[in-house]
Amino acid sequence: MLRGRHILVTGAARGLGEKIAERLAAEGARLILADLLAEEGRAVADRLGAAFVPVDLADPAAIAAMAEAAAAQAGGLLHGLVNNGAIATGIGGITHDEIDIETWDRVMAVNIRGTWLVTRALAPLLKASGSGRVVNVASDTALWGAPRLMAYTASKGAVMAMTRSYARELGPDRIGVTAVAPGILTTESTDYVPEARHRLYAEGRAVPGPQTPEEITGTIAFLLGEDALTLTGQTLPVNNGFWFN
Repeated sequence: MLRGRHILVTGAARGLGEKIAERLAAEGARLILADLLAEEGRAVADRLGAAFVPVDLADPAAIAAMAEAAAAQAGGLLHGLVNNGAIATGIGGITHDEIDIETWDRVMAVNIRGTWLVTRALAPLLKASGSGRVVNVASDTALWGAPRLMAYTASKGAVMAMTRSYARELGPDRIGVTAVAPGILTTESTDYVPEARHRLYAEGRAVPGPQTPEEITGTIAFLLGEDALTLTGQTLPVNNGFWFN
């Protein structure tokens, strides 16, 4: 389904991003992986036969450089973008009045502004392909209002809103923009999450138990394909039935 399609994935050095890259590579995509963790990211790229570009999503200049490198790697066009890179680890477990302003601002700079800047920078390449697709990785915490995770939850709610606006702005160029909203996944980035929150999800899902990254990568792969344009603007809660639309 994705054979020969040039796709860039941010936050691809580990966790969900790495699993997304593995699935897209298995479907024949030509991948460009981007991450702040350069050593880990290059190792994943080498293993999958992909290109790697370092990027700090809090740095507009680094994003511009990534876009320039991606254009060179992909021959001036891009078929897909997965905005997966985000700050999630180490910012939960405290109440709204315990969050320091520096942490809040960095979460917003990476999770919201970074998503906007990456999409803005790569939109001309997506348009050039004639069938561009953007998939934003949000979170179901913004759908049900997870407590003691205010900065992250707010940022992912903004990503969902941005998805709808981008769908309308880029739709005339036949670029589809969607979002997925998983729950807690079993990755190294969720090791810090209290056991009680893991149990809440495991027991509250319509399909009970933990959720692995591999369980949502197929949905992301579909959304990057040519048949997914009719879903543009939608947020899909890919959380095994913890929260329903």
